[in-house]
Amino acid sequence: MNTQISERLAAFRKLMTERGVAAAIVPQADPHQGEYLAPHWQVRRWLSGFTGSAGDLVITLDKAALWTDSRYFIQAARQLEGTEITLMKDGLDDTPKIEDFICAEVAPGSSVGLDGMLFNSEQVSSLRDKLTANGIELVTDFDVIDRIWLDRPALPDGKIFIHDLKYAGETAKDKIAKILADSKGASAVFVAMLDDIAWTLNIRCNDVKHTPVATAFLYLSKGGNTLFIDPAKLSDETTSYLKSQGVDTMPYDSVKQFLSDLGSDETVLVDAKHTAMELLNILDCRAIDGGTSTAARLKSVKNDVQLAGVHAAMVRDGVAMVRSLMEIEERITAGTTTTELDVAEILHRQRSKGDLFFDESFATIAGYGPHGAIVHYEATEETSSQLKPEGLLLIDSGAQYLDGTTDITRTIALGEPTAQEKRDFTLVMKGHIALATSIFPSGTRGAQLDAVARRFLWNNGLSYLHGTGHGVGHFLSVHEGPHSIRLNYVDIPLLPGSITSNEPGLYRENIHGIRCENLVLCREELTNEFGKFLSFETLTLCPFDRNLFDLSIMTADEIEWVDSYHATVHDRLYPALATAEERAWLESHTQPLAK
Repeated sequence: MNTQISERLAAFRKLMTERGVAAAIVPQADPHQGEYLAPHWQVRRWLSGFTGSAGDLVITLDKAALWTDSRYFIQAARQLEGTEITLMKDGLDDTPKIEDFICAEVAPGSSVGLDGMLFNSEQVSSLRDKLTANGIELVTDFDVIDRIWLDRPALPDGKIFIHDLKYAGETAKDKIAKILADSKGASAVFVAMLDDIAWTLNIRCNDVKHTPVATAFLYLSKGGNTLFIDPAKLSDETTSYLKSQGVDTMPYDSVKQFLSDLGSDETVLVDAKHTAMELLNILDCRAIDGGTSTAARLKSVKNDVQLAGVHAAMVRDGVAMVRSLMEIEERITAGTTTTELDVAEILHRQRSKGDLFFDESFATIAGYGPHGAIVHYEATEETSSQLKPEGLLLIDSGAQYLDGTTDITRTIALGEPTAQEKRDFTLVMKGHIALATSIFPSGTRGAQLDAVARRFLWNNGLSYLHGTGHGVGHFLSVHEGPHSIRLNYVDIPLLPGSITSNEPGLYRENIHGIRCENLVLCREELTNEFGKFLSFETLTLCPFDRNLFDLSIMTADEIEWVDSYHATVHDRLYPALATAEERAWLESHTQPLAK
C-alpha cells in the first residue's frame, strides 16, 4: 500500500468532513486553463501520485477514482497501483462520467466541492445541472489544499524576457491593436491563457517546464492595457519594454479586485472555455463570451518571419536527430550499456549544442519494447529499461528554439525486425503518408481528416485512441490550439500558416509501440471554380527507419513519397553536417527503399 498517498487522501478527507463536503473534484488545471502546469498547481499529482498531464481526481469519504485519457491508461494503472484510487479510462463506453459516478456514490442532500479558479463556467454549469437534478449541491469555493500541502511550491518567480522582433515578426503593439479591433463590440478584452499572453506581448519565461510562458493575466482596452504579474518577475528592461508597447503592470493577485472594480457599463470579451469560473462570476453580466480568443486564432497562423525561423530550426533539429540516432546505433552495435534514460540524455546533449536552443519542448519519450506502448511514457531511474539489439525503440522528442518549436517521433528497429513489426510500422506509415499528401477544401476541420490517417489500420481491425494531430506553437507550447486533427469534432478549420503534427500510431500492450510523427505546415494548394484547396508541407527533417518498411503492402506512390521525403532530408541536412561519418550515415539512411 502506498502509505504516502493514503495519508494525503486521509488529510484531505478530514478537511472535506470539516466543510460538510461528501465528495471533491481535483482537476489537472490551473487558473489559466492550460494543459501544462507550474509545480504550484500540480495538486492532483500530489494527491494521487499520477504524473500524467491529463486527468481529474474524484475523492469521496470512502472512495477515490481518477479519470484520464488513452495516452495514460498504462502509465496510470502502474502509478496508481498500491493506492486506493481506481483508474477510470475516460472515453471508453463502459467508463462512467465523473458526474454520474458522483451521483451514484453521494446521497441526495450532500455537497460536492471544487475550486472555482480551476474550472471554467461550462464545466461547472454541466456539473451543477446533473448534481442538482439528483439533489446534490455544488460548492465552488472548496480551496483547502494549502492546509495539508505544507511544502507546496510557491508561485513561480522567474524573470520574463523579451522575444525579439527578429524572431516574432510582429510587435506587441500591433498584435494588441488586432485583438482590440476584433472585440465584437466589447470595450475590453480579458486574456487568461498563458501562451496567448506570451504571444501577444512577445514575452517569454520559464514558469512551466518546457513551455516558455509567464504566469499572468492580461486586460486590454482602448483606455489602457494591464498585465497582472508578480513584480518579482519584472526587470527595469522588461517594464520599460512593456510600457513602450502600451502595457502597464499590476500584481498578479490583484486581478480579482481589478475586475470587481470595473464600471457597470464596461463590457469585457472573454474566451469562456479558457477563463476561470470565479473570474467570470466576478465580471458577471459585463462578460461577453466570444468563443475561441482572437489571440489564439491569430497565434495559430505563423507569419513569414516565424516560418523562416521554423524552417531553420528544423535543420538544426534534424542535425541533432542524425547525431543522436548515430550515437544510439553505435552504442547498440558496440554492446555499450544503454538505457532509455541514456537515450533522453543523448537527445538533450545533441540538441543543446545547436544555435538558439532554449529547452526541450517536452520531456523525451524513449520507450523500448513494451514501454513504447505507453503513449506518454517517461523513463525514471526505477523504470528505465536497458536497450538490446532487438525489438523497437520509440523516441518522441522535441526542442524549443528561439526561432521555432519542434516535435518529432521516430520508431527504430534495434535488430532485425520481425514480420509483425514491419507490418505494424508500415500500416502506420501508410496513414502518415495519406495525411501528408491530402488535398482538402478551405474550411475543412481536423475531424474530417482524421480518418485519412486511420484508414489502413481500421481496414486491418487496428486503431489508436489518441489524436492524430495537434497544433504547435512558435517558441511556445508544443500543444497549441485551437485546431487539431482527432476523432472528436472541433469546430475550428485548418488555416494556411498553421502548424500541426502528423502522428498516427499503433500500440500493442506489453509488446511494442509505433508512432511516426512529422510536423506539417498548412498551405494554399490551388484555387479553381470549386473553391480554394489546401495541402500540407512536411517540415520535419529526419529519416524514417528504412529497415521497417514492408514494401509488399505499399503502393508505388507511397514508396515514391518516402523516397522523395528522404531525398529532401538529405539535401537539407547534408550541408549542415560536420563530419564525413555523419554524411555517410545520412547517405545510407536516405537511400531509395528499393535499394
